[in-house]
Amino acid sequence: MKAAIYIRVSTHHQIDRESLPFQRKDLANYCEYALNITDYEIFEDAGYSAKNTDRPRYQEMMKRIRKGEFTHLIVWKIDRISRNLLDFASMWEELKEHEVTFISKNEQFDTSTAMGEAMLKIILVFAELERKLTAERVMSIMLSRAEKGLWNGAPVPIGYDWDDEAKCLRINDAEAAVVRLIYNLYEEHGSTLDVLRYLRMQNVPTKRGGRWTAKTVRDVLRSPTYKGTLRYNYQTGGRGKTKNENEWILVDDALPAIVRKSQWELVQKMLDENYKGTRSIREKAKHTHIFSGLLKCGKCGAGFLSMLDRPRKDGFRPSTYRCATASMLSKGEYRACAGFVSDVKMGPFIFQYLRNLVKAADAIRAHCPMQQVEHILLKGMPRDLVGIRTEDLSNTVASILGAAGELIDDGKRETAAATIDTQLLSQSRARYERALERLDRAYLFDDAGMSEKDYLVHRKELQEKLAEVNHELRKIHIAGRKETGDVDFIKRASRFLMSKQLLAGDSELDFVSISRRGCQEGSEEGKKLLKTFFSSVITQIEIQEKRVSAIQFEGGITHAFKVNTPS
Repeated sequence: MKAAIYIRVSTHHQIDRESLPFQRKDLANYCEYALNITDYEIFEDAGYSAKNTDRPRYQEMMKRIRKGEFTHLIVWKIDRISRNLLDFASMWEELKEHEVTFISKNEQFDTSTAMGEAMLKIILVFAELERKLTAERVMSIMLSRAEKGLWNGAPVPIGYDWDDEAKCLRINDAEAAVVRLIYNLYEEHGSTLDVLRYLRMQNVPTKRGGRWTAKTVRDVLRSPTYKGTLRYNYQTGGRGKTKNENEWILVDDALPAIVRKSQWELVQKMLDENYKGTRSIREKAKHTHIFSGLLKCGKCGAGFLSMLDRPRKDGFRPSTYRCATASMLSKGEYRACAGFVSDVKMGPFIFQYLRNLVKAADAIRAHCPMQQVEHILLKGMPRDLVGIRTEDLSNTVASILGAAGELIDDGKRETAAATIDTQLLSQSRARYERALERLDRAYLFDDAGMSEKDYLVHRKELQEKLAEVNHELRKIHIAGRKETGDVDFIKRASRFLMSKQLLAGDSELDFVSISRRGCQEGSEEGKKLLKTFFSSVITQIEIQEKRVSAIQFEGGITHAFKVNTPS
């Protein structure tokens, strides 16, 4: 054990008298004879007030406490540490974190005892009360300032600078021009995406040099600051949940205006019409975009923005996807990095390719030639799609055979030496896979089947056990096979397709027929089902020249397509 002894006298004491020597001697004796601690160090601040903890030796002592050098902190009286309850409470939190016992000799205050701990809690109750009273006083002052139209120190928005002398906002001419441009563009085009594309095309920075997003554009358009209105107490914590309007403080003409009030009001009406009013209504109006979040531009690396296309006669309303770097040049004219793609062509392509991949996996396990495997993968695909990158095809074959317990060695397949552990694990894996298939079949096709809750519970248990078995098998096989990729996603795809009876050749069940389920009732059940399925087996779809150029699957396997381009 090692103790830190802290002593202090303020400027109101006579430093050259017995105060400091007396504290030093008395606490050293207490440490040695009462606590049996002979290893101690004295920290002494002479001539410092207790109004705060900005004292050199105190700060040095706390720094060493944080390093774990002391087990005890001993003072003559509590006010030697601080007369500020908040400072004391803060210090105690640090002492507790580092398991340091606090002792005040004069008040017999020892946190290693039950009574000392109780006294400390009483002090901390008053410290918490002081915190809340201080917060209420500060909030009252801030509200009073806001009601007078005074700025309360929030981050300065784009278009303004802080005038430190006048203690108010003043217009930044260069930034104000950007704000006026945003309002003018939105008034003309009625789309935050159009405004966003223009700002990005022109490389216009935000206030702090960042990149514009749809949200930051919308925040500028929604802010009453730009018509000269001060808005305060609008959100919890500054940028949290929006408060009730009766709690807001709005002071007109309190700030220098950048846009006309008439223009600001017009923009608000346009926004309300476009975004269906409140956030809750917008959430209800959201549509499901099946491939949202999966698409990547093969030219610039950007993601794709999703939007709804016109509804078809059969009720199906597909989505279209445009590269996010598509830039607006003028009204109605776009310059797109990768053009756009639609569910109409991309959906059936992806869906058919996954069906082919499941069939190709069975062919690989049956040791079909590589050329035949590629033929299976390309069946039903567009005619100008002539092949799959050789490296990707080889990795897929190696991964599927490796997952089956076989080795790849210079193109030769060799059956792995069957050990007892491998045989037992393989048998367990087969049982769990069969159990999963039976469970899915019972839930999907048995009219008197189990409840959804029971189904999900049992399915999770089986999946966890199957994952454990696969993990043990991989540990056995990993030393003898080439590192390629995880092919569990093929099993997930297979189970989905089998549950929809697609492999049986039912032509009525395809991408479009599934995706339009529930569309007429507004539920978008089919779209949600497909989105969940694709997201579970695919991590990224690369788009080039308005078509799919590569698919990256869960587990790291990628298939890049070869296209026959006309000369």
